[in-house]
Amino acid sequence: MNAAPKWFLPVAVIALLWNLLGCMAYLADVRITPEQLAQMSEQQQALYASRPAWAVAATALAVWGGAAGCLGLILRRRWAMPLLVVSLLGVIAQDIGLFVLSDAAALAGNVVYVLQGLVLAIAFALVGLARRAGGAGWLR
Repeated sequence: MNAAPKWFLPVAVIALLWNLLGCMAYLADVRITPEQLAQMSEQQQALYASRPAWAVAATALAVWGGAAGCLGLILRRRWAMPLLVVSLLGVIAQDIGLFVLSDAAALAGNVVYVLQGLVLAIAFALVGLARRAGGAGWLR
């Protein structure tokens, strides 16, 4: 196993923190109570009602797979790559549910494009990082 550059560990830690924020957001989302839902605007309630279960499951794969994959990067393990690929596929499936099969942008506003674009870009970047780390011998 080759020595990883000095920037690798801090980047992996920041990526783990990013994904843990996603895990917290996911848990807050799926644990929402009927009372909390009733306090939301009609548009937000419609957004929640329009989400298929598979899209919520894809979000779970995205955030938990991403967190586990980033932990794998920190531990410098090869199993980080397939987990980060699962995470990326989860983000893509989530985006299909949000943008292709529903009218989420109209319900949530244009900011959802920016936020989901950022999430997608980071997921691609993490797969690229894992690929580079594997190819350079930084993972065992």
